[in-house]
This record gives sequence, structure tokens and C-alpha cells, in this order.
Amino acid sequence: MTSAVLKSSPEAPPKRSFRAQMHLAREDAIVSAVNRLLAEKGFEAMTVDEVAAEVGIAKASLYKHFPSKEDLAAAAMVRVMNRARAFLDSLQGGNADARPIDQLRAVARWTLEVQLAGEMPSLPSENSSLRASLTTNKAYVDGLMDVSDRLGAWITAAQADGSLNRALPPIAVLYTLYARACDPVLGFLKSHGQYSSEQIIDMVLSTCFDGLGAR
Repeated sequence: MTSAVLKSSPEAPPKRSFRAQMHLAREDAIVSAVNRLLAEKGFEAMTVDEVAAEVGIAKASLYKHFPSKEDLAAAAMVRVMNRARAFLDSLQGGNADARPIDQLRAVARWTLEVQLAGEMPSLPSENSSLRASLTTNKAYVDGLMDVSDRLGAWITAAQADGSLNRALPPIAVLYTLYARACDPVLGFLKSHGQYSSEQIIDMVLSTCFDGLGAR
């Protein structure tokens, strides 16, 4: 007689208490506010008072979630990094036959769209306390390494098939793509009021990938 093997069903994750849900919702609101302020003003100009006012809570309550201005900004930077990784996942899970250069264009377009939407935190300056804080933030560093590795693979593949300049060091191409996250040209063109967001993105992509020379 064979014995039946009982398979236990996976346990459902414990339900969060109402208080825990409210705590997470407030943290989400805080990080969203920080993200907007970093995109609009940058880390140095942003103040904790502004964040608290935008969320509608006391500064003391804010510090219960994030103990410093650097921690606030790092949380926003990690969120954007996670969004970038999710976008890369969607590309890699999409058209398997897409050319590496087209994948890189798609990433650059996504970056420009996020920036034009006011959702891309400005990168900290070299001597910023935020930059020092980010170098010890494991979630941010791990995310940055993951994104860099995936973009780097597409860059080397695009150079191998001749769609990217082989003479350029891959690291120079990578940093050129990263620079699109804080490209001031978008803001200048948007403030001019002559072009739509789609036209602005197309123009910046053209200068980035096709250059300025006459064709």
C-alpha cells in the first residue's frame, strides 16, 4: 500500500495591522514628496521643513521615519533605482530579438520621460553629503551595480555589431547615458514652450545617439 504524500500549501504572508499600513503609507508619501523636491530643487536646496510641510506632518514625526536629510534623499534615490531595474526587467522580458542599440535607446527614452515628468531626483554634487551617504547605502549601490552591468552588456554588444562607436570606452558610453538623467537641455527646451515633450525627447535622443554632424 502506497502512502499518500501530503503537500502543505504555502502560508499566506501575515496581514499587516492597520497601524503598520498607515506607517508604510506615510513613508510612501514622504519619499514621493522628497522625490519631487529633489527633482525640482536638488539636495542642497531642499529642506526637511519643506518635506514635512508637503506631506502635512510635523518635522518630529518625519524624523521617526528617516533620521536625517541624507536618509530621506537616499530613500528617493533607491526608489528611482528600483524603477529603473523594473524597466530593465520589462525590456529583457519583452522582445528577445531586439537589438542592443534599441534597448539602450529605450532606456535613454525612459530616463528622459521620467525627468520631464519631474520624477527624477537630481544627482548630488561631488562634495555633497548625500553622495557620501549613497556610497554606504547597500540598496543603492547594489542597484547601481546591477543597472550598470546590464547596460554595459548592451553597450559592448552594440559596439560588437557596429551600431555603436567601437573607439569609445564602454564606460564613457555608460556615463553618457547616465548623464541623460540630469540633462539640463530638457528643461531649457520645455521652458521655451515651442516643442512637445515627445519632440524634446526625440531631439535629445538624436543628439545622444546620432550626433550633431550633418547627415
